[in-house]
Amino acid sequence: MESGGHGLLDRYPRARRRDVLQRHQLLQIRGRSVTWLVPLVMLVAITYVDFNTTGEFRVVSWCVFVAAIAAALCGVWTTALFAALALLTYATSDASWPSEYREGAADFVLVLVGGVLSVLAASVRVRGERRMLHMMHIADTTRRTVLRPLPPRWGGLDHAAVYLAADAEARVGGDFYDIQPGPHGTRVLLGDVQGKGLGAVEAAAALLGTFREAAYHEADLATVAGRLETRMRRHRVHTAALGWADGDRFATAVLIGFPGSGGGGTGDGPVVGEPGVVEIVGFGHEPTLEVGGTEGVRALPNGEGLPLGLGELVAQDAGPPPVLRVAVAPEETLLLVTDGVTEARDGAGEFYPLAEEVAAALARDPRTAEPGRLVAFVRDGTLRHCRGRLADDTTVFAIRPVTPGLPVDPVDPVTPAGPAVR
Repeated sequence: MESGGHGLLDRYPRARRRDVLQRHQLLQIRGRSVTWLVPLVMLVAITYVDFNTTGEFRVVSWCVFVAAIAAALCGVWTTALFAALALLTYATSDASWPSEYREGAADFVLVLVGGVLSVLAASVRVRGERRMLHMMHIADTTRRTVLRPLPPRWGGLDHAAVYLAADAEARVGGDFYDIQPGPHGTRVLLGDVQGKGLGAVEAAAALLGTFREAAYHEADLATVAGRLETRMRRHRVHTAALGWADGDRFATAVLIGFPGSGGGGTGDGPVVGEPGVVEIVGFGHEPTLEVGGTEGVRALPNGEGLPLGLGELVAQDAGPPPVLRVAVAPEETLLLVTDGVTEARDGAGEFYPLAEEVAAALARDPRTAEPGRLVAFVRDGTLRHCRGRLADDTTVFAIRPVTPGLPVDPVDPVTPAGPAVR
């Protein structure tokens, strides 16, 4: 699923007035559907064989399969056309034989009834496809609501992201991320809600809503972290009060702050204030990787904070996890991933060696550190490692402060930081 701000129906504005089959073409020539060729070729083949065999071997009654194949591949009206052609072909072909070799009225009725049933089957299939596309549109809208598309260079950060849902039909899961510029700097959040399904999506939406407000208004990153913990606890209390079985969810996350002013909260301009320093609060999440610079790839300290929603397990006066301050060079990119990347397994059960793979790619081409290239590399490597069988929702997010003089990656392997559709 790649990032983008448009859903399936947005890219095809006339789809509601056209047959949905035009979205699911199995055979195309120069962009035009030719699925009708399959039943047509079969009809011609049946006619040819019937005219070139002996009277003891008649296959004209096989015309009943023509409409059935059309029902599986074509639209309703096309299926109806082939049902009529099959009936006409049967009548013409059968009448051309001497009376002792004719199939008779019984097979005529068979082709007739088969054609009618095929048209009904095509109608049911097309209606189901329309319903499926409608559900996909709803899922896309939900995804854009939870994971809002981000403008390029938002909050003084170059960024790129890709999100792959383990459930391809659901198209959205419990992974979440966002960038929020504000008067106190730009803050970044990436996390993963425990579990799957709509309950995980709801928890992710609750956390993102709190993050967008707190990250803008609160001057201290520790306060933002505390607000997130409180929000997760409140969400758990609410779902438990409703009697939902998934009321004990928690979320791992990493919260990163770029101190200074990210364009005064407008998202414009580079981050200033303390260049080269980032603040990190970890909530039991995968360590952030620093990619590029003199060290190649290194894991940044993540702290020992518990996942969001589990803070009650520590002493009540302990407060949120500590804010760690880390030096980051301007040319270095921060790589954040969810466990869908680090826990991807190959056929032998081996985990994906993320840091080693990125380091090797960086040694071959230093431009791999650019956000767009880095995200594309990790995405492709993860899918290749697990042979496309994702066991969990997978998010890859790369950010780097905008620095004058640094080139912007001209390659756009993924759309910059927005929700993704596999």
